[in-house]
Amino acid sequence: MAPVPEKRCKLTALRSMPPCDWICLALKLDDASHNQICRPAMSKLPLDITLQRESETPIYRQLIDQIQSQIAGGVLTAGTRLPASRALARQLGISRISVVNAYNELRSAGYLNAHAGRGSFVARVDQATELASTPSSPQASRQRAASIRQMMRLARKPGIIDFSSGSPPSEFFPVRYLQDAINQVIDRDGASALSYEVAEGYLPLRSAVRDYVRAIGIHCRLEDVLITGGAQQAIDLVLQSLMSPGETLLTADPTYLGIIDIAQARRVRIHGIPIDQDGIRIDALENALEDLRPRLIYVMPSYQNPTGHLMPMHRRRQLVRLAARHRVTILEDEVYREFRFEGEELPPLKALDEGDVVIHTNAFTKVLLPGIRIGYLIASGPAYERLVRVKQAADISTSGLNQRTIHLLLERGILAQQLERNRIELRRRRVAALAAAQRYFPPGSTWIAPQGGLYLWVELPPDGPSAAETFIAAIQRDVAFAIGALFYTGDGGEQALRLNFGIHRPGAIEEGFGRIGEAWRALAAEVGGVETGIVL
Repeated sequence: MAPVPEKRCKLTALRSMPPCDWICLALKLDDASHNQICRPAMSKLPLDITLQRESETPIYRQLIDQIQSQIAGGVLTAGTRLPASRALARQLGISRISVVNAYNELRSAGYLNAHAGRGSFVARVDQATELASTPSSPQASRQRAASIRQMMRLARKPGIIDFSSGSPPSEFFPVRYLQDAINQVIDRDGASALSYEVAEGYLPLRSAVRDYVRAIGIHCRLEDVLITGGAQQAIDLVLQSLMSPGETLLTADPTYLGIIDIAQARRVRIHGIPIDQDGIRIDALENALEDLRPRLIYVMPSYQNPTGHLMPMHRRRQLVRLAARHRVTILEDEVYREFRFEGEELPPLKALDEGDVVIHTNAFTKVLLPGIRIGYLIASGPAYERLVRVKQAADISTSGLNQRTIHLLLERGILAQQLERNRIELRRRRVAALAAAQRYFPPGSTWIAPQGGLYLWVELPPDGPSAAETFIAAIQRDVAFAIGALFYTGDGGEQALRLNFGIHRPGAIEEGFGRIGEAWRALAAEVGGVETGIVL
């Protein structure tokens, strides 16, 4: 048989595999071709692995636990070579991606070493202890997230139907109005439009924000408004202003990926609180407040990223009262608030805030122009003063031209027009997404129909392929989504996917969801014993 050219594997997250494995995986070679070409040096070590296929614990997690236990118990000693992923998968009758994921996490946690072209070996006990005491340690979680992100870069490949993005569709952007507004601002203000603004922001824009938040129930003075470079900078400013390294931040689990990144960058401890369909659970939050003494609570009450959940009125009141009783600040992120499809409009947490414990942030990035990067914070007193000082140190001021342009768009009513068009179209795309999910996703999958926002959060059946495994198979079918584990502060989300239905038209949603369903069923068929039929 002629040698197969070394085609660089698309699955970049699996680079720690021996080259022969990832080449064959990329080329989709069968076992006979793999053995003929690669002739892997098969380990004679008979791993004692017993899998509980009916368990709710994913297969790859069972592998991790059992291999870790054998390492800790001395059954697998330092330097022992483990079987190749293909060989172990064949031995256990499971998908090879499950073995690959288990090996990757064990390497990240320090239990295994990888040697290119040779395979995976048990690390020294002291080395594993030094790197991480358990696979779920903070370091292991960060390394796992980094591995998943590397894998998700494949979604940028041309031709992919990509549901992984966090942005609204580009056709929503009012480009013509933006061009006119920029030209008018420069004609009107000349060079001053390109000069530094004060750190607090362009005064007419601050006034417009004050009037807007007053209309939704927030008692706000002009002196309470701080213009920022988008909501992401607003969140970062709050963490820098209110928290010191080592202090604890509480958030929902799963949560917005950006808060996880910022907390890690600022060396803040982040602790996830379980959620239900109404958002962050108050009972679990109260226990954490008593035990961990956090400095800040971060929540996204309206159409949360990634789950799309809407926090109901009673939960909002409970949350604000609980924070006031414990004297803990809430950072409220309302960037999806304006994307409401149905139901009554609920007041933001800041509107319910009688004890001045809530800092409110929003941005014009989702509803108007992501690239313009204009957001705002509503705070007061010493907290506001600290925020302004940190903002000034960070970037002196937010772009004056962008602030003036956004203000002109608001003044002309473009925001209101844009929102109404966006809502109508997003509602249409949500209908398409729910119908396609019902038609193509495997039996046992669960989701809640979002009342707003951009995302559908889907939990795949617990006894089938994981989201990461499905992602790899889906990429080969030119479709991508966000893997749920990315949005957890620690372990979790192995079976979850976040799908941005808002970014595609109904036809692409139908096609893309169908490909995801095909990818899952193809993997499930390899394992056997899993219901793979299409729900009609």
